[in-house]
Amino acid sequence: MAAERGARRLFSTSSLWLYCLLLLLGRPAPGAAAARSGSPPQSAGASIRTFTPFYFLVEPVDTLSVRGSSVILNCSAYSEPSPKIEWKKDGTFLNLVSDDRRQLLPDGSLFISNVVHSKHNKPDEGYYQCVATVDSLGTIVSRTAKLTVAGLPRFTSQPEPSSVYAGNSAILNCEVNADLVPFVRWEQNRQPLLLDDRVIKLPGGTLVISNVTEGDGGLYRCVVESGGPPKYSDEAELKVLPDPEETPNLVFLKQPSSLVRVVGQSAVLPCVASGLPAPAMRWMKNEEALDMEGSERLVLLAGGSLEISDITEDDAGTYFCIADNGNETIEAQAELTVQAQPEFLKQPANIYAHESMDIVFECEVTGKPTPTVKWVKNGDMVIPSDYFKIVKEHNLQVLGLVKSDEGFYQCIAENDVGNAQAGAQLIILEHDVAIPTLPPTSLTSATTDHLAPATTGPLPSAPRDVVASLVSTRFIKLTWRTPASDSHGDNLTYSVFYTKEGIARERVENTSRPGEMQVTIQNLMPATVYIFRVVAQNKHGSGESSAPLRVETQPEVQLPGPAPNIRAYATSPTSITVTWETPLSGNGEIQNYKLYYMEKGTDKEQDVDISSHSYTLNGLKKYTEYSFRVVAYNKHGPGVSTQDVAVRTFSDVPSAAPQNLSLEVRNSKSIMIHWQPPSPATQNGQISGYKIRYRKASRKSDVTETLVTGTQLSQLIEGLDRGTEYNFRVAALTVNGTGPATDWLSTETFESDLDETRVPEVPSSLHVRPLVTSIVVSWTPPENQNIVVRGYAIGYGIGSPHAQTIKVDYKQRYYTIENLDPSSHYVITLKAFNNVGEGIPLYESAVTRPHTDTSEVDLFVINAPYTPVPDPTPMMPPVGVQASILSHDTIRITWADNSLPKHQKITDSRYYTVRWKTNIPANTKYKNANATTLSYLVTGLKPNTLYEFSVMVTKGRRSSTWSMTAHGTTFELVPTSPPKDVTVVSKEGKPRTIIVNWQPPSEANGKITGYIIYYSTDVNAEIHDWVIEPVVGNRLTHQIQELTLDTPYYFKIQARNSKGMGPMSEAVQFRTPKADSSDKMPNDQASGSAGKGSRLPDLGSDYKPPMSGSNSPHGSPTSPLDSNMLLVIIVSVGVITIVVVVIIAVFCTRRTTSHQKKKRAACKSVNGSHKYKGNSKDVKPPDLWIHHERLELKPIDKSPDPNPIMTDTPIPRNSQDITPVDNSMDSNIHQRRNSYRGHESEDSMSTLAGRRGMRPKMMMPFDSQPPQQSVRNTPSTDTMPASSSQTCCTDHQDPEGATSSSYLASSQEEDSGQSLPTAHVRPSHPLKSFAVPAIPPPGPTTYDPALPSTPLLSQQALNHHIHSVKTASIGTLGRSRPPMPVVVPSAPEVQETTRMLEDSESSYEPDELTKEMAHLEGLMKDLNAITTA
Repeated sequence: MAAERGARRLFSTSSLWLYCLLLLLGRPAPGAAAARSGSPPQSAGASIRTFTPFYFLVEPVDTLSVRGSSVILNCSAYSEPSPKIEWKKDGTFLNLVSDDRRQLLPDGSLFISNVVHSKHNKPDEGYYQCVATVDSLGTIVSRTAKLTVAGLPRFTSQPEPSSVYAGNSAILNCEVNADLVPFVRWEQNRQPLLLDDRVIKLPGGTLVISNVTEGDGGLYRCVVESGGPPKYSDEAELKVLPDPEETPNLVFLKQPSSLVRVVGQSAVLPCVASGLPAPAMRWMKNEEALDMEGSERLVLLAGGSLEISDITEDDAGTYFCIADNGNETIEAQAELTVQAQPEFLKQPANIYAHESMDIVFECEVTGKPTPTVKWVKNGDMVIPSDYFKIVKEHNLQVLGLVKSDEGFYQCIAENDVGNAQAGAQLIILEHDVAIPTLPPTSLTSATTDHLAPATTGPLPSAPRDVVASLVSTRFIKLTWRTPASDSHGDNLTYSVFYTKEGIARERVENTSRPGEMQVTIQNLMPATVYIFRVVAQNKHGSGESSAPLRVETQPEVQLPGPAPNIRAYATSPTSITVTWETPLSGNGEIQNYKLYYMEKGTDKEQDVDISSHSYTLNGLKKYTEYSFRVVAYNKHGPGVSTQDVAVRTFSDVPSAAPQNLSLEVRNSKSIMIHWQPPSPATQNGQISGYKIRYRKASRKSDVTETLVTGTQLSQLIEGLDRGTEYNFRVAALTVNGTGPATDWLSTETFESDLDETRVPEVPSSLHVRPLVTSIVVSWTPPENQNIVVRGYAIGYGIGSPHAQTIKVDYKQRYYTIENLDPSSHYVITLKAFNNVGEGIPLYESAVTRPHTDTSEVDLFVINAPYTPVPDPTPMMPPVGVQASILSHDTIRITWADNSLPKHQKITDSRYYTVRWKTNIPANTKYKNANATTLSYLVTGLKPNTLYEFSVMVTKGRRSSTWSMTAHGTTFELVPTSPPKDVTVVSKEGKPRTIIVNWQPPSEANGKITGYIIYYSTDVNAEIHDWVIEPVVGNRLTHQIQELTLDTPYYFKIQARNSKGMGPMSEAVQFRTPKADSSDKMPNDQASGSAGKGSRLPDLGSDYKPPMSGSNSPHGSPTSPLDSNMLLVIIVSVGVITIVVVVIIAVFCTRRTTSHQKKKRAACKSVNGSHKYKGNSKDVKPPDLWIHHERLELKPIDKSPDPNPIMTDTPIPRNSQDITPVDNSMDSNIHQRRNSYRGHESEDSMSTLAGRRGMRPKMMMPFDSQPPQQSVRNTPSTDTMPASSSQTCCTDHQDPEGATSSSYLASSQEEDSGQSLPTAHVRPSHPLKSFAVPAIPPPGPTTYDPALPSTPLLSQQALNHHIHSVKTASIGTLGRSRPPMPVVVPSAPEVQETTRMLEDSESSYEPDELTKEMAHLEGLMKDLNAITTA
């Protein structure tokens, strides 16, 4: 006890210090409070919007795929709020909603399943681009990624017969299409040829044999293995000759060719020479000998080729291959160019501006070769015009800003190596809002004046007599007089606004100094009408505008005509020469020419000034088509442009390695290699094949090469060793040669293989879906995954499955059987097969639908037979529009088109437009989307909202009217916003009672069914440590009583609908007021501690709690009692209690001894079930002291509500309500932390509590049970453990053990993993509580999950006046806390009373106990009548 008192004093002292610290920290500065409340300090810039971060996290890359495989194009963007991701293919947005094979992944990536590719149908191949959009903010686009589907292997060159002298070198050529180069290998005499230091395969596929011996003679051929059957080249014989009589000359068999590589890649410069004696090979770079032995990056390969790994910029230069055999010396050279990716020297900056201003986005880039720059605004290409101009090579100038110019601008730099992008945001402010930075660096000189914030005062009137004093072809000079309001006008400045007639975009030109009343507008167009107006400004702001002045510029004459005979031709992979002649109608001397050129597929045209009649453009992209035109200039300006001429630069070897090399181990002897082609900018021509080079990791010199022709992007390498690690690398080929190879990639073959000694087992499932002329078949693979499955055989026919058979790949999981007869019975069989044979079949039958069947969305109402008729004008609108609700934000729209044939297949270029809107609010605009199929999936809708839909069809220039509307209401969703406007106020006259008010959430997403109020004294506490208050229905206010005075509380509110709980509101702080007077403190403390189930201070054994305090349950409104009334009640209750005890004793003696025997027999049963029937006269009744006017009876019958979770609960109001326990129990308890979610039910209140108008508090177990699960408060007598029988049969029980038994019942029940809700009993008066007895501690038997644990107040057989009863606190909300003793005065024969309570627990059925209590209540009413009489 001493230790406990010491701990209590320490706890109280710590709490006092903590309270003082919180009091000091809880007085924030006014600025801090404003920041937390979300209200920024008011300033001049309060209305200025801030720039929003918006950029790509991941962008798609070029991908190489094979037919039937799956492809993912990655894309992810960052913004707040999250952006909407869409995809473009070949510049057109994809309709992913109605696409069965393409779908958008949650992160924004595009997933394409079962890639389709044939000779005449290539729907998946093309250029893809990711588009991210944030409504009311803007759009950004990613880089363009090319998806290529590999083709079939084909040879572009094959080995030819040759002869070689012994000791010399030999080469054998073999070239395939570039994507198949990695899959090329060589055979000698039809046996695989092993590569080593003497025999190598160059990156292009060429075989090099150095130091030839007689064993090297034979027949050679190259093999392409790309997943299908291998393809062989022609065989060529290599003859080994003896020493000749005459010494042959020294010649090159293979000379190095110029290469282009990127930093970090590898390069192979081939060089092979033949002669007698055999030559020695050496290399030089820029006339300096290369030290092979002193460098780890330089390797001399077989025959003399040079390999450079991990290239740096210093490796660029001219390399010389020198062959010397003592008699002769020959040399060859090649240029190695090292490229660098684009980098930004200066990125565009975010800009604030006003309307009519001119701005410039700056963008400086570097790279090798020099990058080209294009600009994109909100995802659309910026096309140069009169108002959007490219200045200083890469900068974007926007003239005469309008509101629609707001958004995101991207500077995209590209070269042969790669691309880079940088973006900036433009925000256009209102004219009365000053631009934050003065002067902005991105504003042009014409608009940098007059940006200071205006002060209050009179504004000038309109300038007078605005006239055009000088009008030319390309400029106009304006003059005016001062406004009438300021005749002097010395301090006035002026702005001239002008625009083309019919154009909404207006530009501004400011005067250069105050008082100046003229300005010259330059760079106008000849013979064009302009509208001018002038506005004066003083220190207070801009005044009135003058009347519009309409002026037309002079026409321009005597301009040069088009230059004749313009021709363009390629001179190299990166240069094109353009020539032309002098215009026939020069109209004077030609001063110069301007050559305009543009890359095909882009919208940006560049130009260069030329004084001659020809020009060579260098630094162009390899194998890229460009268009050219020429404009001649004389003293009057530009003349007529020539027609465009197009030409393509020459192809070259690829300048980059293939991408995304991956290895897939198929079995113990084969590995599948996958890769993707180099990026389009680095392919430099048509990829003709790929070259694969692989070796054992343990033997790096033993290298094998395989050539893959065509566009194949995978190759199966077979004949490998088991459990061996191999290295692989791949290089791309064009007709010009081999590009750089990838880095080495390693993997290891399996030690053992899957079983293929038997046929596969039967597929685990088979499903069919019949349509009119087709049946969709889907299946799942066999359950035994240890047997190899090579594919599936589908058989079908009318009445028999053997009429037709189709075999599909082992990866396929569905197939559509086409060209079937309507209304026919088909039998379908499915078998898995491998090399051993076919497995057991699985059968299914289906009847195709008739022509008139409209029950499926795939079928439509049609007229049969179909007779082609000419299309009406206008087209007929779609019919049968239906809206199918799929989720809270998605509705599928389907329709039929009577202008289509009966099979409803679209074979022309028609498309459908779907529009939809909601009538809330009433002024909502329609949203539109286009579809090329007869259905569309509308996403991004609001939950629980009614929408209307209609469809129209467009074919060419003709469109139909809108169809009849279809309606659909989206499903509900959990609230996505918290309740609003949460306020807490103190109730007048009751300082311990507060009133919480709030407003419904703005995004309720359904009908609100209730709220949950959380409150705590620690704002940083875990949410399951907060006290909760339920509110049923749509009430928007709630009272919370019996709070601690002068204590800060934090409140949060959570809304609930039929779908679940929404987010919590922000915490709102409220401090309860101090006590009104000192004489109220004892009563307040008594009601705030004992009345709430908290433990009282240890005041000794003679202490008795005050009886006059307010003991009403927390949260239940009670009226205060004065002293006289309280005295009368106490005396009456005492008299009535004595009479009740006597009557109960007489009543209990009427029980017969036979029932007592039954009870004892039940105590010996194994399952511990205690049932008592009838009345026993031998059982001594429990001696209960009951205040009958405050009798509480817990509900023990089954609640009619499925969620009876309302119960009277002890709630600790402050930190002093928690009592520490010993370390052993504390460590055991705190290992369990359960998350709870509960629901409120008014039907589960205590009957007598409801009679007093009391609203008991509830314990809400979160996440322990689904909302639909029933929770029973009735103790289960069928599931009690056998150990509980000791409770009723033992004559004496240790008091401490009895004390902890009810507490451990709940703690052990939590350990059982059932997450059971816990009901708690809180005595509002020391002598008044009467409750359903507790469930005994659990044994091995598992509790019913629907049964909550109910710890009760047990009276102990102790000789003290104060008895400690341990209960669990609702403040812990599932995480067990130290139990709280409740002061309970002792009663006569407490030990016997305890046993009687235990007997009643085990002997009474719930219904019987209810009847007994009802009978007891009737007796008390009779006693009341007697006493009143």
